[in-house]
Amino acid sequence: MSQGADHHLLIRPSGGRSRLDLQELWRYRDLLLVLTWREISIRYKQTLLGGAWAILQPLLSMVVFSIFLGRLAGLPSDGIPYPVFSYLGLLPWTYFANAVSRSGASLVGNANLISKVYFPRILIPLASVLSAFVDFLLSCVVLVGVMAWYHVAPDPLRSLWLVPLSLLVAILATGVGMGLSALNVQYRDVQHAVPFLMQLWMYATPVVYPASLVPERYRTLFALNPMAGITEAYRAAPLGRAVDMHSLLVSCAVVVVLFALGLWRFQRTERVFADVV
Repeated sequence: MSQGADHHLLIRPSGGRSRLDLQELWRYRDLLLVLTWREISIRYKQTLLGGAWAILQPLLSMVVFSIFLGRLAGLPSDGIPYPVFSYLGLLPWTYFANAVSRSGASLVGNANLISKVYFPRILIPLASVLSAFVDFLLSCVVLVGVMAWYHVAPDPLRSLWLVPLSLLVAILATGVGMGLSALNVQYRDVQHAVPFLMQLWMYATPVVYPASLVPERYRTLFALNPMAGITEAYRAAPLGRAVDMHSLLVSCAVVVVLFALGLWRFQRTERVFADVV
């Protein structure tokens, strides 16, 4: 080839195979950080309280649930002060719900970027999950204050369980978010259905009630909800209580399945994103 010849880069679609190219994601890691920071800054731009909303959402929810469900309805809390009980459940759930909602609408919200330049499209829902994780970390700071206020001492060693459990929530949110974002490109009413889906999912998850209230004959079906086992483990670990390993292992298996399905759906639709979005 002569020196003056033009060089062309041919980009082919992935072919719909559910394969995650980690090397390519690593090459674009700087772009992922930029997209994450961009989403955070846009969300809190021209707001009065700014990042404080990340703390207020689970905190105010805890107050409301503690008054109406803990005090007035008298829901049991397994011997834990109900505010601590509910906040421990709200932490992973709020992160999961926010991450899924944001990533589900992320592709349509970044339509101009997708149609102009090439980059791994999976970075867009990933940025939404990471930006929600920043809010989650801020909310975790409040947990320390809530437990101290009610004189509940955390178990330092068992609290380390929160790290892999939080990672499990992130993987689940990424899988569900990828699938919903791909569907939302083709069917825009998905973004209207997601809040309703999250509300129903929360009712099926022991966020504000203990799993012990679920009748024994429904426990197996209940365990198929991946957030059920994760939430119960998230509540038990820092309090030094035994983790229900059966439910947690079932949750892990369902997380893997949902992540694979979300990745498959995302990559199958990826080739038409720029044309449809």
